[in-house]
Amino acid sequence: MIRVAIADDQAMVRAGFRLIVQSQKDMQVAGEASDGNEAVELARRERPHVVLMDIRMPRMDGIEATRQIAGVARVVILTTFELDEYVFDALAAGASAFLLKAAPPEDLIRAIRVVAEGDALLAPSITRKLIEEFARRPEPARRQLKQLESLTEREREVLAEVARGLTNSEIAGRLHVSETTVKTHVAHMLDKLQLRDRVQAVILAYEVGLVG
Repeated sequence: MIRVAIADDQAMVRAGFRLIVQSQKDMQVAGEASDGNEAVELARRERPHVVLMDIRMPRMDGIEATRQIAGVARVVILTTFELDEYVFDALAAGASAFLLKAAPPEDLIRAIRVVAEGDALLAPSITRKLIEEFARRPEPARRQLKQLESLTEREREVLAEVARGLTNSEIAGRLHVSETTVKTHVAHMLDKLQLRDRVQAVILAYEVGLVG
């Protein structure tokens, strides 16, 4: 059972998310929060698998709340805004997914499942912005290229596919290997690069110019 916490300052929005989550047999709502402080307290108390996090909330915004609970629960950022600084701030804070509130319910359900399994998920429009941002930079950062040398050729392939936003199952299909094999490659790649999760791997891949 995937336990989901909901953090949004609008009661009607929380109610809508609650209905979507409760419509799934493998999900349950672990609690609700109306601001960032409550979200942090809720996550630490209830230990949900996934937190649906709004960005603009009183007392503490969703970015700071995400930063404080990233090691406790996986975070899906949900917002009406598509501004670049939110994308990068949310990813840097430890968010595993970034979706617009206008997305259909099935996209939210998929995001919860993907994130609960340890994958990362970015809306296509967000991924485009990420690519555009790095494409505008004069040259990719080279500070971690040395670390990439520790990866096997297959691990570099997996890193590139992760950076393109593919899930483990999608990568398995592209590389013609089992999903278990992909998970092993991802785990080894994250360990060798000393990265917290797949989102950090995406950022690194763009920084060093592995994809673009």
